[in-house]
Amino acid sequence: MPVCRQMATSYGAGIPILRTLKLVAEVEKHKKTREVFERMHDHIHRGDTLGQACRKESTYLPPLFTELLASGEMGGRIATMLNDLAQYYEDRLAMRRTIIIKSLYPAFQLSMAWFLGSFALRIIPHLGMDETFNAWQYMGEYLRFQIFSLLLFFTIVAVVFLFGQTKAFLRIWGSFATYLWPLRNITRRFARARFFRSLSLLVGSGLPIAYAIERAASTTLNPFIEKDLVAAVPRVTAGMTLSEAFEPCRFLTAQTREMIHVGEQSGRLEDTLRKAADYQMEEAVHAVNVATRVGEVVIIIAVAIVIGWIVFSFYDRFYGGLMDELNI
Repeated sequence: MPVCRQMATSYGAGIPILRTLKLVAEVEKHKKTREVFERMHDHIHRGDTLGQACRKESTYLPPLFTELLASGEMGGRIATMLNDLAQYYEDRLAMRRTIIIKSLYPAFQLSMAWFLGSFALRIIPHLGMDETFNAWQYMGEYLRFQIFSLLLFFTIVAVVFLFGQTKAFLRIWGSFATYLWPLRNITRRFARARFFRSLSLLVGSGLPIAYAIERAASTTLNPFIEKDLVAAVPRVTAGMTLSEAFEPCRFLTAQTREMIHVGEQSGRLEDTLRKAADYQMEEAVHAVNVATRVGEVVIIIAVAIVIGWIVFSFYDRFYGGLMDELNI
């Protein structure tokens, strides 16, 4: 996002693309990023186009970035594409921050429930009337238990992260996120927002519509939704309109298909797709708020269950015989 904004500002001010790449490389602190833009500068200096230079760095540059700059170069709209890319990544960053902020309080509640609950549940067996309780010994045992638990937790996180780089994980997680409530409401809306925003940029850059759909579908980051959207490509190639081609798609709502139809009929498809993306983004943020509230309720119930178990265990430890008498 900052790289796109820097390039958009420099190039928009009339600085040639070679000098723009050099300036970005000079101010960039991240070594890998700096090296990428230095190599891009060298590629163009040796006669490559901007699109060719981007494709040679496809290992590090996302496909949307490469395709938009290449098409903007062909259509003489590099400044427009850079501004659109900067706005696109700024919106994605805002979306990510929204999710993180909404997740902080539930995460704090879960953490407190774990530490306080485990402390109380582990201390109950040591509170017998006939035992001499050593607080320092218990604290040492509890700290060792928490260190082991945290090491186990971070090991699982590391394994999941490594596994998350594989296609198998994307399909497993994608199935949960796509079909499981309330995750599906968030996943589908964010995916549609990314798809319509990317499609708007690609259509506006003059790329063939079938190719634009394929590239935009890849930005959904969900294999199930991507497959559903790409299925419209053969229908578009066969001569159908966009609204007709997207009719069988399960992950597009009737409202979004109607917006596509209006955009085609009015000749303002690019603007209509952008409006559809903005609408889906607002709906996605609302879905995050709803899911957060649901998560808070679930966490409160879980904490209440833990507290109830602690209280029950405490009284059962000291007055277990009384419970048997009450049953009689």
